[in-house]
Order: sequence, then structure tokens, then C-alpha cells
Amino acid sequence: MNEVKNVMVIGAGQMGAGIAQVFAAAGYQVFLQDISAAQLEKGMAGIEQRLAREVDKGRLNDEERRAALARLRTTETLEAAREADLVVEAVVENMAVKADIFKQLDALAPAHAILASNTSSLPITEIAAVTRRPDKVIGMHFMNPVPVMKLVEVIRGLATSDDTFATVRQTAESLGKTAVEVNDFPGFVSNRVLMPMINEAIYCVYEGVAEPAAIDEVMKLGMNHPMGPLTLADFIGLDTCLSIMEVLHEGFGDDKYRPCPLLRKYVKAGWLGRKSGRGFYVYD
Repeated sequence: MNEVKNVMVIGAGQMGAGIAQVFAAAGYQVFLQDISAAQLEKGMAGIEQRLAREVDKGRLNDEERRAALARLRTTETLEAAREADLVVEAVVENMAVKADIFKQLDALAPAHAILASNTSSLPITEIAAVTRRPDKVIGMHFMNPVPVMKLVEVIRGLATSDDTFATVRQTAESLGKTAVEVNDFPGFVSNRVLMPMINEAIYCVYEGVAEPAAIDEVMKLGMNHPMGPLTLADFIGLDTCLSIMEVLHEGFGDDKYRPCPLLRKYVKAGWLGRKSGRGFYVYD
């Protein structure tokens, strides 16, 4: 197994910043990359806020907080991949964008480096195929919010080697996460089960079965879910939910994965959930 010391995270959005934070807190040297300086600034501000909260709650001391921040550097280019032992890509769920990034990473990163994607539904095998190291390409799907959620789905592509899998599983566990091995099928396990449930909840709104708050209440009180499916959809982002449903629908060719027309309508209206201020609920 390769030793991982230097990690590069691509994308400083909600997921990427969370991933960078947990790696830095666990003692890794981390480069957080984004093409947008404003997004890097926002991502770092979020990390600083969350680490400060951890100190307030007594989970970290101030020295550990400062040490974690000292291990984090930001960059707007992919050049830092030259120093990476592991790269975790966390950009938009779009195959063309991911393929372009992986081609560049493959050219820049050292031969031993593992290239991982935090994709929530796209095929690892297809991402790996654009590189000359498909044996070193793997899925590392963190859950949102990354610092809180314990699960990492570790997804093997068709060519992913046992050594790559073992390294990534051990690395995930070093972050205090539980790594679960999953094979490369659309949506993996988490979103193959979760997204049709969210989609069905949206159909319940669409068909007038009940109001969003009522549907969420049924699932919270009746099924003991900590958060209702429509609140969760707003939290994830309705555009992300739609793109995952489309991947499932296309990948399996089964109508049970057909995205609800109301989900499409909301996304076209720019009602994307919490991040846009409106989805199934209105946010200040």
C-alpha cells in the first residue's frame, strides 16, 4: 500500500471544503483547489467557522484548530497535483467536466498518486477510462455534511486495483470514517436507495397527496428519519437530485427512476433548495 501524506482536493464548494477540513484535521497536508478565488475564500471561511465551533464544543483545542488550518493551502491551478499522493475531485456532477479534470490530473500527478472522485452517481469506470492509470482511479463518496457524517462509500471501477482500494479504505478510516465497499453501478448504494424515495416524496406533492411539511412529518415520526425527504432534497440541492435521478434513469433504463416533472419544473425555475433560498421550503 502507498503511504498518503499529501492530499489535493479539487473544488471548494460545500463538499470539497468539508473534505479538505477532515483531511487537515487528521494530520494530512492539504491543497484545496478551485478555479474561483471567491469560492476558495468562501470555502476557507466555512472551514474556519466549523473548526472554531469544534473548539467551542470542546471537541478540539485551539492548538489543534491552528495546526489544522496551518496544514491547509489554497490554489487556483491544478499544478499542486504534482506533489499529491491522493487527489479527491469534488466538482459539479457532470461527466464532461470530471473527465477533463481527470485527464489533466493524470498528466500532472506522480505515477504512484491515486485519483479519487467524490461523485455521488457517475460511473467510476468511465472516469477512469480517460486516464492512463485506471487501476489507480476510485470513487470516494463522502456524505454531506462531511465533518459530521461517518460514511464513505469506496467505489471500485472495473480496473481499480486491490492495492488502490486498500490504501483508500485505510485513508478513509484514518479520518474517523467508516469505509463501505461498493461496486460501480449507477447511484452506487446510497443514492440508488435514497433518490427514488425523495423522487416519490416529490410525486406526493405533485399529485396533491399532501403538503411538503406533512410528507416530511410522516417520514420523521413514522419512519424515524432524522430529516424529512423534502427537507433533505432542499439541503442536497434539487439540481443535484435531478442530475442523480437522470443518471439512474439513463443507467438502468427503468421508468421507476423517471424524475418527477415537478422536480424538473423547480430546477428550471431556479428553485434549487437551501442554496438558492427556495425549494420545497423558503429560506431566509
